[in-house]
Amino acid sequence: MIMRPGQPLLLPANPLFIWTTLVAALMVDMLPLGRLAWMPDVLAVVVVFWNVHQPLRIGVVAAFLFGLAVDVHQTSLLGQHALAYTTLSYFAITIHRRLLWFKVPTQALQVLPLFAAAHAVELAIRMLAGGIFPGPSFLLAPVLEAALWPVVSVLLLLPQRRAPDPDKNRPL
Repeated sequence: MIMRPGQPLLLPANPLFIWTTLVAALMVDMLPLGRLAWMPDVLAVVVVFWNVHQPLRIGVVAAFLFGLAVDVHQTSLLGQHALAYTTLSYFAITIHRRLLWFKVPTQALQVLPLFAAAHAVELAIRMLAGGIFPGPSFLLAPVLEAALWPVVSVLLLLPQRRAPDPDKNRPL
């Protein structure tokens, strides 16, 4: 793959680290803070991150299984989060090559419609099942998830960054 000028060369991602971060994000989503409409879905952000950076390791099936786990934990309609996460995962994998050409703040702007679409899918399923509308604060969650994107990008790429090597014979 052709890299942007000035983009650092990263080490390969450790599969154990990938799955550990996904399970940790699931645990953060399971914290008993109360489910408010505006709360960001940390697991969705981490799933999109790994779908963008490692699409061959984390795919639609993993997103579906994590979505089922969230559905069971929140006692929501079974398949509500699973469908939203698979939709999110599919579109993240679709745009992953284009997304990696941009800097992280621009990436956050480009994943905002993905998060909004995932929340729209969740809302549509909830409303079709006879749920109530959570209110206009519901629109704040995708914005907060997009705001989390730079933080998650820095933290999850940290183990892959190479230490600067002062050897002038090995520029990589």
